[in-house]
Amino acid sequence: MSLVPRSSLFDIDRFFNDSWPQMERSDTSTFFAPRVDIRDADNHYEITAELPGIDKKDIHVHVRDGILTLEAETSDERKEEEKGKVIRQERRYGKFMRSFNLGTDVQESDIKATFKDGVLTLQAPKAIEQEPERRRIEVS
Repeated sequence: MSLVPRSSLFDIDRFFNDSWPQMERSDTSTFFAPRVDIRDADNHYEITAELPGIDKKDIHVHVRDGILTLEAETSDERKEEEKGKVIRQERRYGKFMRSFNLGTDVQESDIKATFKDGVLTLQAPKAIEQEPERRRIEVS
């Protein structure tokens, strides 16, 4: 399979999970790496990323030099007041970036993305393998 997740400086989840699995992380961390599944289907690869609380307009997917990159940024502020006094105020800010090496067997120009119910789904069609052409060269 050619789709290989690239390491990211922003992959704080992996850093904490691999180094200190007993630590609990705060929901207020600045960077996060979404959980991603990659499935090899017959004629395409399917990448799904969990992005709860992210708006579709805040998601950016791009391909450059054989690298597929998913990026998003979110901010959410909630304030509850009772008789003019703040009872609770919560803020959540975060951004993420995940990158994948596409390899040579993915047709970059035909990658499609959909977003529904907090899940981003990308379909990356496999390139059609062509037999090397054999041609006769005349000897003069």
